[in-house]
Amino acid sequence: MSKLKVTNLSCQKGYNLLFENLSFEINSGEVLKISGPNGSGKTSLLRLIAGLSFFDSGTIDYDAFNLNSEEYNLDFLYLGHLTALSQQLSCIENLKYNLLLGNNKLKLDFSSALKKVGLEKFENELVGTLSAGQKKRIALSLLFVTQSKVWLLDEPFSALDSKAINIIEQRIEEHCNSGGICILTTHQECNIKNLKEISL
Repeated sequence: MSKLKVTNLSCQKGYNLLFENLSFEINSGEVLKISGPNGSGKTSLLRLIAGLSFFDSGTIDYDAFNLNSEEYNLDFLYLGHLTALSQQLSCIENLKYNLLLGNNKLKLDFSSALKKVGLEKFENELVGTLSAGQKKRIALSLLFVTQSKVWLLDEPFSALDSKAINIIEQRIEEHCNSGGICILTTHQECNIKNLKEISL
């Protein structure tokens, strides 16, 4: 069983203290929802855990891995609020590129991943021609092919309709039922089992 433990974490942006002495832990099979008003530090917290930003004090521990070690990074998937897709690549090309960044050597079914989010007819469409909701679904289709154990999802339900939200909620539950961990931020209500919540 894996465990992610945050202890006495503090984060400041310029003169603005976002949060201090924040502590929590999350184990395999659990989902943690981070709530709070805009500007409270939700995205900053996810970026700290992903190793993309520096914190002022405290510790982040995940099993026996050091923060930002290769082993740590390969176990984490961070999907930011922005989709981070190349407008000049097709849907399937974007998926392949993103998984290469994780050094994933498995042969993966990208077509099936796109089908599961309702984009089976858009494999070869350039991302730049698609709507905001379609772009969001492309990014979230990574959840159906990634091998990462810990998912860090920043506003995963934004720009999605109720059907797509239900698909992603079910995928998160499947991931955690198989021993994964998920931490997400959202302003929306979640219908996800084993959901814990902290507020910033």
